[in-house]
Amino acid sequence: MALSTHLLLHIKPPPVPSFIKSHRSSFSILPRNFLIPSPCHRKPIKEIVMKPQAASVQSAVSEVMSLIQSSPPTWQSAILSNLLIFLLGSPILVSGLSVSGIAAAFLLGTLTWRAFGSSGFLLVATYFVIGTAVTKVRMAQKEAEGVAEKRKGRRGPGSVIGSSAAGCICAFLAIFGAGGTGYSRLWQLGFVASFCTKLSDTVSSEIGKAYGKTTYLVTTLKVVPRGTEGAVSVEGTFAGLLAAILLAFVGCLVGEITAPEAIICVIASQIANFGESIIGAALQDKEGFRWLNNDAVNVINISMGSIIAVFMQQVLLQNLRM
Repeated sequence: MALSTHLLLHIKPPPVPSFIKSHRSSFSILPRNFLIPSPCHRKPIKEIVMKPQAASVQSAVSEVMSLIQSSPPTWQSAILSNLLIFLLGSPILVSGLSVSGIAAAFLLGTLTWRAFGSSGFLLVATYFVIGTAVTKVRMAQKEAEGVAEKRKGRRGPGSVIGSSAAGCICAFLAIFGAGGTGYSRLWQLGFVASFCTKLSDTVSSEIGKAYGKTTYLVTTLKVVPRGTEGAVSVEGTFAGLLAAILLAFVGCLVGEITAPEAIICVIASQIANFGESIIGAALQDKEGFRWLNNDAVNVINISMGSIIAVFMQQVLLQNLRM
């Protein structure tokens, strides 16, 4: 017994394998010779799962932002940008448009962004905000007098299309490069002039209904009740002029038009609005012209504003070349 104990004490343990020595700091030997990573090299499960998710979200956001900032704009960037803006601005849109009007406005916004980018969209948004605000001015008084816009001023698709028809045509001409690069500035000018014309008309009409002390029929200069088709007032006319100047300034500020072109837009808008008042006084609601409702007159009005602005620009260019 003593001899066996003595022999056991002198038996050397087997040498540790070299691969275990080199990984001694990273591995622990457990019973039955199982090797697992030591605790200091284990990553939390949550960290392993969250990192790929965070990276994918960041990548998606980056792709969306790069798509929105596409230059020149694409249909995809136009649709995505409008979707985001319409979701964020839904409270304002609901106050000024019916559901079908919002749908029509979305199509207009998408077309505008595709043709003229964020600057063109900002111009149309400015027009919409100002136009909606003045429509709400003294709404109770206008309703009592029977001259207020229907549905508390919430406009439908007919009004949206009628107010933007000329601008949409200019946008399509710009997208398809009608006339070549030399005409691209003309389509941009016509686009801005159409909205300057419409905003001037809307503001002059709504402010005239709310604050106009005396309104005159433009064809005869006879005093007529406020809200009469073709009637004008000093207060409304002055407010409409200021609105056209403001929107033309915004167009100049965002780079849609130059300062001389802004002046052209203002002049064209006032000429077109005077012509629209004559049409309203002489033809609207008259026998044989029942089809000439407000939406049809709007199309004529803004078309005149665009055409006059483009014509004026062409005449000025020809005079400068002579």
